[in-house]
Amino acid sequence: MSTINKVLIANRGEIALRVIRTCHEMGLNTVAVYSTADRDALHVRFADEAVCIGPPSSNESYLRPDRLIAAAEVTGADAIHPGYGFLSENPEFSQICTDHDVIFIGPKPETIRLMGKKSLAKETMEEAGVPVVPGSDGTIEDVDEARSIASEVGFPVMVKAASGGGGKGMRLVRDEGEFERAFTNARSEAQAAFGDGSLYIEKFVENPRHVEIQLLGDGKGNVMHFGERECSIQRRHQKLVEEAPSPIMTEDLRERMGEAAIRGAEAVNYAGAGTIEFLVGADRNFYFMEMNTRIQVEHPVTEEVTDTDLVEYQIRVAMGEEIETKAVSMEGHAIECRINAENPFTNFSPSPGTITAFHQPGGHGIRVDTAAYSSYQIPPTYDSMIAKLIVHAKTRQGAINKMRRALDEFVVEGIDTTIPFHQQLMADERFQAGDFDTRFLDSFSLAPREPAEEAA
Repeated sequence: MSTINKVLIANRGEIALRVIRTCHEMGLNTVAVYSTADRDALHVRFADEAVCIGPPSSNESYLRPDRLIAAAEVTGADAIHPGYGFLSENPEFSQICTDHDVIFIGPKPETIRLMGKKSLAKETMEEAGVPVVPGSDGTIEDVDEARSIASEVGFPVMVKAASGGGGKGMRLVRDEGEFERAFTNARSEAQAAFGDGSLYIEKFVENPRHVEIQLLGDGKGNVMHFGERECSIQRRHQKLVEEAPSPIMTEDLRERMGEAAIRGAEAVNYAGAGTIEFLVGADRNFYFMEMNTRIQVEHPVTEEVTDTDLVEYQIRVAMGEEIETKAVSMEGHAIECRINAENPFTNFSPSPGTITAFHQPGGHGIRVDTAAYSSYQIPPTYDSMIAKLIVHAKTRQGAINKMRRALDEFVVEGIDTTIPFHQQLMADERFQAGDFDTRFLDSFSLAPREPAEEAA
């Protein structure tokens, strides 16, 4: 069993602070890394040590494995936690950590590599007996071959990049006439975004829900799951609201999805925390989408309903501890709203700048994961999320009521945020009834901002 005494967090913002908290509760020392844009960030203040790794550009700081390893060596850190984003799903970085005798708190490089290649991940899951969406066997280079497969599968279809995610290199094609243009555009976008223009074809599932299963494996053949999260409230394939459990879930469906996810994780001898994402049709049939080989942004809702610290599990698995697989019960209902520095009234345009006033909501069942504070400068360089507001209540309606109250108490001045969007969403009758899918926001109308708010 390996020993970890000092953890370097190769990330920034709220997730860096989140990992630091668990490390300190476990008695571990921490090292923060930061760009010059983040010198006044809270993760820098609350870590035991901090190392500047470059200028604001992430390509010259948080995405530089050499600088991260150098920071670990200089400070004597024996482990690196990558958080999410940046290098968290980079197999080369995981391998570099291993080559320098630094424990990477995450899966093995070969697992990250396999699951990061969507076509290979799909093949692996299919062989493990996990339901997959009908489509091409592997990647397709030739547009005529792709068109033939799409016709065989049946329109509508999705053209997807084999590498990457976040909606890049992805096109919905409803008929053969628009196929060639969509295929060519998706390939160009995938090449530009990921350096890999490989594409594959999948049948488009109409009106699906996006439901994911939280997993934990120890790399020794033991895998367990912590129930599901509902992630269907999305804008341009980016999640805005998550909850647990899913409003559509039944005990039978949860059992079948959980068993399928475990089979998938066992097939790659998974080590660490990970998530398998599924599309769930109106008929309750579900299909593998992808596996995220890292902690998820939305992990707090699972922690709240299962009374679990998933980051602590990550660290213990990285130290070589075996997990005791068991059925985990979900108690109550949790909802997470991502509070972004964006103006929802101007098509969610970015709103960097200085926070002039900042007041977090509080009370029973309220959790705020954030690294923001009054006078904090939101840089334009990084992701726009500034906070995650999480509530936990006995029922879903109770959680919605609690979220509405918490959003009303959340004060962020000096910049625009998505708080008004979330306030209107929580009041929406269809959302309250659980009547939504991944296309919900296409028909959701945001009411104009009130004049009083504009004046403020």
